[in-house]
Amino acid sequence: MSPLTTAAPGAPVVDLDLADLRRDPYPAYAELRRRAPLAWVPSVGRHLLTRYEDIVHAEKLPEVFSSREEGSLLLRTVGPNMLREDDPHHRRLRSAAEPPTRPRQVRDLWAASFERTAHDLLDRIAGRGEADLIADFAEPLVAANLALVLGLGTASAEDVADWSRAMMAGNSNYADDPDVWLHAEQATAAIEAAVAEAAEAARREPDGSVISAMVHADGPVELAEIQNNVKVIIGGGVNEPRDVFGVGAWALLNRPAVLDRVLADPASWKRVFEETARWISPIGMYPRQLTREYEIAGVTLPAGSRVALVIASGNRDESVFERADEFDLDRPQRPHLAFGGGPHFCMGAWVARHEVSAIAWPLLFSRLQGLRLAEGAESPLDGWVFRGPTALNVTWQAA
Repeated sequence: MSPLTTAAPGAPVVDLDLADLRRDPYPAYAELRRRAPLAWVPSVGRHLLTRYEDIVHAEKLPEVFSSREEGSLLLRTVGPNMLREDDPHHRRLRSAAEPPTRPRQVRDLWAASFERTAHDLLDRIAGRGEADLIADFAEPLVAANLALVLGLGTASAEDVADWSRAMMAGNSNYADDPDVWLHAEQATAAIEAAVAEAAEAARREPDGSVISAMVHADGPVELAEIQNNVKVIIGGGVNEPRDVFGVGAWALLNRPAVLDRVLADPASWKRVFEETARWISPIGMYPRQLTREYEIAGVTLPAGSRVALVIASGNRDESVFERADEFDLDRPQRPHLAFGGGPHFCMGAWVARHEVSAIAWPLLFSRLQGLRLAEGAESPLDGWVFRGPTALNVTWQAA
């Protein structure tokens, strides 16, 4: 089914400036929910679906809202992969890759190493009294953890973080910047080489990693399939936990009374994680393509229509979340959309939850006494397809 590159008949057309969305997409999303919950946005080249209930409805109909979108930026960046497949092909690849990321495996296989890495990184900065928590702690932590879970023993945390940034830039390169594509291609070539080496080692000696699980899966998984899906996992596996960590730390440092409550009740770190992911979704939207004509949000979309499920907007939907623009740990718990839903629910969600809420935040706030935002620090948030802090500069009482 060829994708349609124009507005569906009857769909409102709304011009949005991509630079404005990068600065702060939420005012535009609120206006879309009120006036045009399904709108064609020329600068994005697709229809944006922005209400919570409509997004949930679409996720329950993968046979209509297909992940197999032709010409998607993700396909161009990493090649065919499980995120751009529907079942049964998606299920085959996910079943092969998923076992090492399940809750019990995270706890039993990876948690101790995650904690050692966090302590090592904090040891490096504790005596300085100042740091950028993204560059100096969160990004190297989640990148090192991801290399471990994937089985990329020869890749450094810096390698994994650099690869992730290059691919995420490609996956949101709606401006078609040739330099962005060049960097993405260099990153994916490096990943392919590293995965080929790791897969060969895992054939000789299984190690419980994602690459090892795919090599030894019951159904055959080709090397190219392992390579492409590791690329996808590296993108989200750095981006999502790093940005949830940064947003949550920034939110708490701006709310000392809330931070004091959390420090007095360590069990509440889990709630901090879920509210952070809802409030500022690290992945703001993902694409779908209609396999047949379908009516949603009052508009009949023809087959082939390109749609973006704007989960960042759904997570701010006032009809579902009271005072949705506020960071509020006491709000009634409702399922948020930050990790997607249906067959494509984020495979790394349990890894992210554990490394951030059980390890990174508690250790950070217990070890760096008097932690506070650096003087004059402004909002560090940037992006709309992917949104998080570009930096998080802090100071504390150095030992």
